[in-house]
Amino acid sequence: MEEEMWRQFYEKVKESESKKDRTEHDIRIQELDGGFFEKFGTLLKEQHSQQEDGDGLASVREDEQPRSVELQLDIPEETGEGSPAMALQDSDSEPDDADKREFITDAMGWNIEELYSEILYEILHIVGCDAAAEEERAPLFCYLQEAFKLDYEKHNQLLEMARAKEAPNILLNVEVIEARDLRPKDANGLSDPFCTLFLTSSVAHRYNTSVKQETLNPVWEEHFSLPVENPAEDVLYVEVWDFDPAETVREKMMKIGEVKGVRGLRKLMKEIAVTASTGKHDNELVGCAALPLKNIPASGQTLWCTLEKKGKAKKQGDVKIQLSFSSEKNSQVASQEHRHLLRLMLLHELENSKECDLEEPDGKMFSKCKVGVEPFQWNGKFSQSAETILTQHLVQCGLSTAVVTLAQWVEFSSVHVDHPLSFITFSLLLQKLIKPLQNGLITDDEEKLFWEAAKKILPSCYNGIRKIRKLTHSDKSTLQQLSAILSILSQLATLQPPEGTNLFPPSIYGWLAVSENEPNCDIRATLDAAVTQGAEDWFFHILENNNSNDPSEEAQLNHLIRIIQLLRTDLQKAIEFHDRLFQQYFRFSYAKTLYKLYESKVAELVEPVVTEVCKSLKPLKFNDRATDGICDNDPLLMGTTLFELYLIVQRFAVLGTGLCPVDSDVFNIHNFHLWFHAGVAQWLDIALYKALQRIKKAVEIDNLVPVDGSVKYSSSAVDTLAIFYQIKIFWKQLAWPDVEGSYTFVAKIIDDICRCSVFYADQMSGKVEGMGESQNVYEKKFEVTNEWCLAINNIDYVQQSIQPFVGELGMEEIVTSLANFRSQTAADHCQRTLQLVIDNAVDTVGNKILELLEKVAEKMAPAINRFLLEGAELLKQENNCVDRLMKYLDDNLLTLHSHLNTDNFSRILSIIWENLSHTMYELVESNLERRRPPTFFLNLHETLKILVGFFKQGEEKNETNSPAILKQIEHLLLLHGMETWELIHQYNLERREEQIALELPNLGLLTVRIQFVEDLLRIEILNARNLHAMDANGSCDPYVKVHLLPEEKFRTVTKPRTKTHKKTMFPLFDENFTLHLTPEQRHLKNGLIMFTVKDQDFLGMNEFLGEAFVSFSDVPKTDMTTGLEELEQVHLKLSRPTKQDSEAYRALENRHDKLSRDFLKKEKAKYSSS
Repeated sequence: MEEEMWRQFYEKVKESESKKDRTEHDIRIQELDGGFFEKFGTLLKEQHSQQEDGDGLASVREDEQPRSVELQLDIPEETGEGSPAMALQDSDSEPDDADKREFITDAMGWNIEELYSEILYEILHIVGCDAAAEEERAPLFCYLQEAFKLDYEKHNQLLEMARAKEAPNILLNVEVIEARDLRPKDANGLSDPFCTLFLTSSVAHRYNTSVKQETLNPVWEEHFSLPVENPAEDVLYVEVWDFDPAETVREKMMKIGEVKGVRGLRKLMKEIAVTASTGKHDNELVGCAALPLKNIPASGQTLWCTLEKKGKAKKQGDVKIQLSFSSEKNSQVASQEHRHLLRLMLLHELENSKECDLEEPDGKMFSKCKVGVEPFQWNGKFSQSAETILTQHLVQCGLSTAVVTLAQWVEFSSVHVDHPLSFITFSLLLQKLIKPLQNGLITDDEEKLFWEAAKKILPSCYNGIRKIRKLTHSDKSTLQQLSAILSILSQLATLQPPEGTNLFPPSIYGWLAVSENEPNCDIRATLDAAVTQGAEDWFFHILENNNSNDPSEEAQLNHLIRIIQLLRTDLQKAIEFHDRLFQQYFRFSYAKTLYKLYESKVAELVEPVVTEVCKSLKPLKFNDRATDGICDNDPLLMGTTLFELYLIVQRFAVLGTGLCPVDSDVFNIHNFHLWFHAGVAQWLDIALYKALQRIKKAVEIDNLVPVDGSVKYSSSAVDTLAIFYQIKIFWKQLAWPDVEGSYTFVAKIIDDICRCSVFYADQMSGKVEGMGESQNVYEKKFEVTNEWCLAINNIDYVQQSIQPFVGELGMEEIVTSLANFRSQTAADHCQRTLQLVIDNAVDTVGNKILELLEKVAEKMAPAINRFLLEGAELLKQENNCVDRLMKYLDDNLLTLHSHLNTDNFSRILSIIWENLSHTMYELVESNLERRRPPTFFLNLHETLKILVGFFKQGEEKNETNSPAILKQIEHLLLLHGMETWELIHQYNLERREEQIALELPNLGLLTVRIQFVEDLLRIEILNARNLHAMDANGSCDPYVKVHLLPEEKFRTVTKPRTKTHKKTMFPLFDENFTLHLTPEQRHLKNGLIMFTVKDQDFLGMNEFLGEAFVSFSDVPKTDMTTGLEELEQVHLKLSRPTKQDSEAYRALENRHDKLSRDFLKKEKAKYSSS
């Protein structure tokens, strides 16, 4: 129930915080301390929401800004219109057009016209479907002329020379891979297929594959090279045959068991007939496919060809083949030509990648201009013309894939130095080169070329890693480029450079600590160094651009907050975007490496500043007693900045625990909380100081009306619990890691909360004092008001929050940790101490509630007493005093019931009833002393009955139980309201109980027989024994007298008396008596028979020997046929009065009538005779 209450309060607080406009009440409360708790709570809420939105370690938004920080980091904007180009370049300039043209002629190393002529020759004799028609070659000539930057005259001259040359020797390379779903040709439902290849220009020159036995899905994977005389006109034919071996009729008959179906049987019979008649065994054509060479791309093609057969509409199956062109040419020359051609094509592509429209100055005309490729944007794809030219060259030169890929690697790397290309291009190339390099499929010279090219790429790769922070991290292309960089480095790391290779010369890698005399090829170590150097550069860049000229402590703390935020942002980006890539390619913990560097830097920056700030904090002063509230302190300048820094450092440390779970204990920042210890203690004092101030203000402005219609407490209770809520948030977010420190702080918080609760109860009690009181000429009156009820509910509401609040602080977890850290005994002691503080606070606040309830009852008491006294005096007269009492109680209890909660209403009812009972008791006692008549007490008893009925009517609802004193009051009122004869009979009834309680017959025994026969009472007095000697002769003269009690009811009945027996203590009476009673007398409730034994004295008064009592209810009831002699004898123990303090006796002493005086006189005589 309490937990639910606490939860509901939290929801109300959160709901109220979510409202944009603060109420006037909130403003008045918060203006007291400048919104201290709200500001801090907002800060914690933001920090908490950031953690919830993160990835479990800690999240940082790129736009995360510290509160009240005016410093701004001067981060260079991304260059290249949003591209990562310039961010990764060491140089800010590119070669101009003149430089490029000079590069074309000077860097080639041989005659450019010869290369141009060779490419023209290849275009004239183009193979495949790239540009078979004459009109399709014109764009290629145009593109080639632009790329080589030759004029028309030179172009035409070289073109004529190329046409004069003989046609090249072209080869068609064919790989017959497999076939599928062939039509069966044998009787067993299968075939024995083989494949035949030939060109239409040389039909006689056929190429056959091997025969695959009994299958319709053969796999060959066999290679053939066919000379091509006319690539533009030739057609390749692929035929699939079923092989039929030379078999005799007998051998074919032996296959009858392998026949499949009627169709197979028919085939076998046909073969047997042909063999028997002609002896022939010709192969049978399955199907044929024709492929014109002009439709085959120059780069080659792999395809499925459909097999067809003349006269057959259905497909006869499919055959898969791979086709490519090649020629016979010197491989070294061809490779060199291809590298130079690649460079020329690439430079031209980079310079003239795309066209754009430019508006002329007059605003009417448009002209075309060509725009070059941005750095790092070229992805390895040439334009269609360039691709066709390059493909024709490699095909007609017969270059292998490895040689072509190596040429691209070398030339792209050279161009990359001045105009960076996309790293993805190099990554893809390297994937193709890895196996040839690892398997030794390239020459030593080619391997040297490979590593020289790698040395040109590596600086930009490591530069990209160092300057990774200048990129747009969420940009997909950026991550692709980083992935490509790491792919390049990881693949290079698997290769072994030639001996003596130095991949990282100091002249280029000035940031790398390497020896100038020893070659360095450790790619992974250099990667680690690049990551570290990049992090250090970023850290010092942050410091340089965030210098603060303000020497104040507040400015220093804000400066540190900003620095750590930026470092966390960098770490978060590393976790979110980069770490996965570094792990994927190198199993390198990128984020962990950054964190290890940053945490030491953070510790060096933060610890001295925080330590100094905490030393400068002054302790606060409070009054000794909580009820005195707070004393004046100097203005508290310390805000939330120090604790914002704490939270930032805490999250930074938590991030390290997630990244480096093994190493986190040895980090410099591991014990960061110890730097803030004094600051946390100071904040708790500040929180207590401000809480007491705010509680006092909240009570002052509380109008004591419910905050809404669903609750029975007012605004000050909500304000007080809001303070508790903010303190709870602070502690939760503080997450103090030291268990002993946690215990100390939690104990402090609990003690402060208890102090605030008690302080609130005192303030609220003082606020309602005097409310509801009124006075006129005749009387002073108190009426219960709504304010009193709300004050009680408010204190109760705060009290109920104490225990759940402690649970929210995590006290159980702290005690458990303390047991593991120290011992269970110490933990139990600490828990008992905390629980004692809590119990004391709950009891103290509970006592405040009871004090208020008792005060309400106390203020109601005078009116109740007056009404009771009037009712006792005037009840039987025409007087409305009881009605006025009932109305007074009804009005006030209705107010209490309407505005108090259920528990407090039950409490106030119990208190009022208890007080009323004590009032009644005191009223009875005081009036006994005044010797009031029985009618007074009877009236008072009637009034009591009315009150009991009034309070009992809601007993089931409020579970109010009558106090024990009520029975005593009722007994006294009944006792003193009796008539004198009733009191005397009550006394005799008490005497009978004393007789029953006797253990020994010290005064002797009286033996009798008694019976009721209808309305006759028959008594036989038999004897007496062991009577006391009363005479001087040591004996006595006893007789027995019979009394029926109460005598007031038996005045008409004679009192029988036996004869006197002289000088004996064992008299034998043997006398019978019959008494006639009326039916009313016979059935009288509590009727008694009293036997009085006396010693007859002839010279003075008879002396009392003893008496015995028999209740009417104990007398046997018989008819006339039963005689007394048939009944058992009854032995009655004789007794005398021994005490005079019974209630009935004392009540008789308060009476002054003759009957009571005579009775008391007789009783005193009996008592004195004993």
